[in-house]
Amino acid sequence: MMAATAVPVHPQDVNLGVLGTMLSYWVRSVNIAVSRDLDEQLSGLEVARGTGKISTLLIIDHHPGIRPSLIAEVIQRDRSAMARLIDQMEQQQLLTRQTGEQDQRSQALFLTPRGAALAQHVRQLTQQQEDRFFRHLTAQEKKSAIKLLKKIMRYSP
Repeated sequence: MMAATAVPVHPQDVNLGVLGTMLSYWVRSVNIAVSRDLDEQLSGLEVARGTGKISTLLIIDHHPGIRPSLIAEVIQRDRSAMARLIDQMEQQQLLTRQTGEQDQRSQALFLTPRGAALAQHVRQLTQQQEDRFFRHLTAQEKKSAIKLLKKIMRYSP
């Protein structure tokens, strides 16, 4: 049993104990902080407040004709969640689905002109948010952080 300590009043007074040494805690905390900040930046846009919309929009913009299943794999979404996201974006007239050329059962995704314009706008806003949010990191530190996170993803179960 641990000795009792004074009840903290301010966030900086909280001793995280083992949490402070866990990478998963810090990854989650940064993700939440970045997501909240990005939601504020994108407030009022069709892609605000939702998991996967921005990634899906920008991936389709970069890879017209990509399959939803491939996007789901890249952004860590299950197929049913991806289907709901695609349905929603289609209803918002951001994308269209076409039958795959080689496999009639597959779908190919394309942005509508509205979706393409939104992708360009979102790309600018997300870059501004990224630059501002991570302004305390040097270019090398940011590159190193991305490299480490990619390594973790490559070897994750």
